[in-house]
Amino acid sequence: MWVYVLIGNMLRGIGETPITPLGVSYLDDFAEPGNTPLYIACLHTVALFGPMTGFMLSSLFARFYVDIGFVDLKTVTITPQDTRWVGAWWLGFLVAGVLTLISGIPFCFLPRSIKRKAAQPSPEEQKLKEAETSYDEYHKKATVKGFFRSLKSLACNRLYAILIVLTLLQMNSFLGFITYKPKYMEQQYGQSISFSNFITGVSNLPAAALGMLLGGLLMKKYRFGLLSASKLVFITSFVAFLMSLSAFMIGCENSEVAGITVSYDGSRLETLGDNRLFSSCNADCSCSSQQWDPVCGANNITYLSACLAGCKSSTGSGRNMVYQNCSCIEAMGIPSINSSVTLGSCPRSDTCGRMFLIYVISQTFATFIFAIGGSAGYVILLWCVSPELKSLAVGVYMLLIRTLAGIPAPIYFGALIDRTCLKWGTKRCGGQGACRLYDTHSFRHTFLGLTAGVRAPSFILFLCFIFMVKKTFPVKKEKEQEENGVKTPAHPENGGKGAQDTPEIEKQTFI
Repeated sequence: MWVYVLIGNMLRGIGETPITPLGVSYLDDFAEPGNTPLYIACLHTVALFGPMTGFMLSSLFARFYVDIGFVDLKTVTITPQDTRWVGAWWLGFLVAGVLTLISGIPFCFLPRSIKRKAAQPSPEEQKLKEAETSYDEYHKKATVKGFFRSLKSLACNRLYAILIVLTLLQMNSFLGFITYKPKYMEQQYGQSISFSNFITGVSNLPAAALGMLLGGLLMKKYRFGLLSASKLVFITSFVAFLMSLSAFMIGCENSEVAGITVSYDGSRLETLGDNRLFSSCNADCSCSSQQWDPVCGANNITYLSACLAGCKSSTGSGRNMVYQNCSCIEAMGIPSINSSVTLGSCPRSDTCGRMFLIYVISQTFATFIFAIGGSAGYVILLWCVSPELKSLAVGVYMLLIRTLAGIPAPIYFGALIDRTCLKWGTKRCGGQGACRLYDTHSFRHTFLGLTAGVRAPSFILFLCFIFMVKKTFPVKKEKEQEENGVKTPAHPENGGKGAQDTPEIEKQTFI
């Protein structure tokens, strides 16, 4: 079945890839001078409603059992809170496919071209164009040699190259984090995948949309140029990085699981693992250590199965089944009248619930701060290359991000996270299945540590990028401009547009 998913994603990728490099370049080409940052901010803000809607739908579909419509749901004994629960993920592809087809219709009505007034190149564009000589000759011929000439021009652009490297580091960190964030919230705070998606959709994404819109308004109002935009991105991303480190201190204790994290008498185990699943209270029950069918006892301890809890009878059926006369609970001094277990793992403590609330709030603020520089980061990509290379620059940028970040990040994140597993499931045909229980502390330190460790070096590269921007486009003081009789443009650096008011300026830019 994975072949169908692979082919479907390949077709989806082919269809959506031209939208960003060509669409953003199209917008930048025909926007009024100085409006590009605001337009891109608006574009990204509106675009976030897509993931927001997606998280809402995935939250809804995750509540439905994967085989909904094909099995009798009364026979399903697990709930969405169970780690074995698989939601109806395939419904999302059906809905998204229909919406994608509908959204493609307006593109058929876009004009082939838009007339615009000729503009004098800005100082940055002039300088970049001088560095990338003879490009137009190859571009007009549209030859293979011209294509590789264009790639060479991008590779030799030091600003573009260092921006790609630092972005790859940040995107590796981000994609690894966002891929396993639902699992982290499930294992760390005892939340279901459905609720994790819902919280992400109603908290982080609106904060990101608001931050991007605010960033675009700031860039338009204060007329940010390449240098100012770079500083904005660095400051916002670094502050958000520092705020995200607080998650190391916002966590919960391991779930109390008999034989794995606590002993059968309720005391904490120094060495965690599933090597103490059997005890005198279940020695004569002939239980399987591979079975994962957790039950919650009246003592608030989770047992891997009713058998390992020493239960001898049951009442009810389906999700309402209750196991009674459990010897392992009676062994802890609990009266036989309360020695029963119910299906599912025991819920986390109230303290863990408060920690989860603090985590969500802190992540929301960090997302908002980071998003303020989100649109500026995209504008930097457009402004640090020659105008003729913008579409190619964005295309190469997306290709590298998806291949060098989108593919490897989930793989090595998942491999390291799996090292914190305490109890593996077993497939029906034998062999190792999915992890059912993680070491909460190791999971938190590994997951957050890897996220921060991959992201941290990017800030050093960003400082180098800012230094290179200053060196490439030196800033002159306003007094020097007045002494030379130079008129300050209405829009400093003109947002990558033509300097219509000051065609005499050749190699000068403004903050």
